[in-house]
Amino acid sequence: MSKKYSIFLWALVTAVLLGACGCEKPKEPVDPVEPVDPNPEYVQEPEDLIWSGKPSFNVPVVNAEAERAQLPIKVLITADKKDMTLELTDTMTVAGNKETNYVVTLKENMNPGFYRAVCFVKGKNVRMFNFGVDPFDIVSAPDMQSDYTEYWQTAKDQLAAVDMNAVLTEIEDKSSSARKVYLVEMYSVPDGLEGEPVKIRGYYCEPTDGEKHPVLIHYYGYDTQGTKAKCECPSGGNSKYAEFYLSHRGQYLNNRPASTKNPGIDEDCINIYGDWFAYHFGDKDSYYYRGAFMDAVQAVRFMATRETSDMTKLFAEGSSQGGALCYAAAGLSDIPFTAITPNVAFLGDFPDYFKIVDWPGSTAKTAAKKAGMSTDEMYAFLSYYDTKNLATRISCAVLATSGLKDGTCPPHTNIAPYNLINNPQSEYHFYPNMTHDYPKNWFSMIEAFRKKFL
Repeated sequence: MSKKYSIFLWALVTAVLLGACGCEKPKEPVDPVEPVDPNPEYVQEPEDLIWSGKPSFNVPVVNAEAERAQLPIKVLITADKKDMTLELTDTMTVAGNKETNYVVTLKENMNPGFYRAVCFVKGKNVRMFNFGVDPFDIVSAPDMQSDYTEYWQTAKDQLAAVDMNAVLTEIEDKSSSARKVYLVEMYSVPDGLEGEPVKIRGYYCEPTDGEKHPVLIHYYGYDTQGTKAKCECPSGGNSKYAEFYLSHRGQYLNNRPASTKNPGIDEDCINIYGDWFAYHFGDKDSYYYRGAFMDAVQAVRFMATRETSDMTKLFAEGSSQGGALCYAAAGLSDIPFTAITPNVAFLGDFPDYFKIVDWPGSTAKTAAKKAGMSTDEMYAFLSYYDTKNLATRISCAVLATSGLKDGTCPPHTNIAPYNLINNPQSEYHFYPNMTHDYPKNWFSMIEAFRKKFL
């Protein structure tokens, strides 16, 4: 346990012993006119369950018996990295057949972070929820290696030397009078410092009015759909954007047999990478995400070749892995982004990430062991692909979101890069009941966010 958390825990334990956490017995009124109520029946909680400093929340208490009863109450609060646990205990006298709340009010500031509260009445779990405390004060220090800048410049120079050789095939039944839809097949960096460039694909929507249009690039999440799933092909519609839906190497359009009949593709496209996160783990010159990040940049470079693209209004959106690719594109592209909107982004703050949830830490540790890497060597390797380090290269506005119940990309890993980007127009939204998913209003939210820059 760190010294910081030790001091914090001792302060909280002292507060409990002194009855400062809402767990004290009723006192005599200080003033007969305004009696002190040490435990009101209800406290207003923030809708997003994000507190500043001192959380105060409700524990539902039900006495189903006819007689008045004294009910034991216990609350366990655990930090997401499992390096701190606080236990609060008390009893509450409740009239017969009454429903009420026991209010837990911590009188000592908690450290910035994310926590889980589990509440018991008479030994029964009556409430369990995740919450945050001052998340914008969480510090996830960058941990770039000394050659970080040189490493990515070498990758970018390699990409610039690749002949993109983009081939466009119109998807006529998806095109409209406002926008034509094309399958784009083009090339990106090899899977290493040498070798043949890798073919990647995507769907492109080009406005037909001949005017310049804002550019919107969509990046995809981890391809868990299976090779029998047909990939999304957008319709022309009447959008004001020039749009590109990138399928980076080994995923989506690059991971489907011809039998899925994805529009424009009549050949088998096979994933040669296996488990993408583990591919060539430990070899930073041929690791999967070196190539995938360059694919994300190549999508930007492709859009810059189109006459209808207004590259001064450049946007990207994506969820999970797609959110990480938003950070990668914004951090590595020579063309600056106007704004990015990563939802529940992947690949953030690996040293803490692996303490909070099992995957992808389990994959990384297995791959590192196979490669003969120490723990320090593993984290040094992963630092090249960590969104918090990419964030140090980003200045554009960011709209980001987290689900407090996300067990895949937990909020700590999402807030890590966000807190390192200093743009006053940025926004962050927390959803207490959301897991690894989209907010229900995600697409209308990001459209409203982009309008500020149009």
